Amino acid sequence: MQVIKLIIFDLDGTLVDAYRAIYKSLNFTLRKLGYRQASFAASRRAVGWGDKALVAKFVKDKDVDKARSSYRAHHKKALLRYARVLPGAKKVLNILKERKIKLAIASNRPQKFTNILVKHLKLKKYFDIIACAKDKHEFKPNPYLLLKIIKKMKVKKTEAIYVGDMAVDVYAGKNAGIKMVAVLGGSSPIKEIKMAGPHKHIAKISDLLEALR
Repeated sequence: MQVIKLIIFDLDGTLVDAYRAIYKSLNFTLRKLGYRQASFAASRRAVGWGDKALVAKFVKDKDVDKARSSYRAHHKKALLRYARVLPGAKKVLNILKERKIKLAIASNRPQKFTNILVKHLKLKKYFDIIACAKDKHEFKPNPYLLLKIIKKMKVKKTEAIYVGDMAVDVYAGKNAGIKMVAVLGGSSPIKEIKMAGPHKHIAKISDLLEALR
């Protein structure tokens, strides 16, 4: 790869495993509203588009706002109990910081919960900027967050790459006009990721350093 000055990361499924926290909060909400429980696999497949879209997959339209409110109240505690950093992620981040590469996060997760997550898991110190979508118009695959970060970090598109675990991340990178490395094993099936056509794909986040050579 060309000289890289900025690496932008997705958060969930890329650096952090918060799937059990999501699963617990979703089923707490479904129980509270009288809906049948969701499987872990179903809750995992539903992430990546913001929490309103998440709960909307499991409740009737009339209950979406109530469900999101209940989900959020539970989730701020569930994250502290169940979320964890993916194996090898901190080692990769440490090495990239030693190389003086600027690091950022671009996530469809709400800012409040992203802040809780990165603070609790002691990840905040690694990142120069953490950008989260405020509404559906900023959600990936819209390139808004990536372009915002690139502009703020004052680098060229050719000097930046994006790392994520979903097909939507691949498309966001393409829409932003930057190279994208996909981490397999996240929310999107491997076949779906490969069909989206990332610049490179890796089996796990600890393989990123090799992919950057």
